[in-house]
Amino acid sequence: MIGLSSTGDASSGRIQEIVSLLLKQELAFGEEIVLTKQDGLVTHARPDFFFRLAPDRGVLAEVERGGTTTNNHDLKDIWKTHVSPDAQHLFLIVPNANWREGGAARERPFHRVVTRLGAFFGDPRREVDVVSLLVFGYGRDGWGPPVTAEG
Repeated sequence: MIGLSSTGDASSGRIQEIVSLLLKQELAFGEEIVLTKQDGLVTHARPDFFFRLAPDRGVLAEVERGGTTTNNHDLKDIWKTHVSPDAQHLFLIVPNANWREGGAARERPFHRVVTRLGAFFGDPRREVDVVSLLVFGYGRDGWGPPVTAEG
């Protein structure tokens, strides 16, 4: 878990910087690598991070912030992995909770992402071409009492 300030408020850039240190320096992921174009699609996917396991085999890693579920970024990330000929695995890094200005949790993306994306596994009718999905949560979970400016 990535520790943040007591309010859970950190910029997307700061989250990306922390995750980048881990994925690039410790695990040898590349950052913002353009993947092989899929025939019939008009996209050149460029995930936040990518690790090549073998030719035509790899892991995408995406870092999300405020639009994880409200803008369906989690669904876009699993789709990007599904259509990519280079990747079969997805590491999705999402906030445990997003916060209102007053300190209360506005939404809890981590739990919602696990439920939504979990639906793509286990039923042949809904399966996607993604072998594994690991969802990592960062920040406070939002289940405890709100944190005030006084602490």
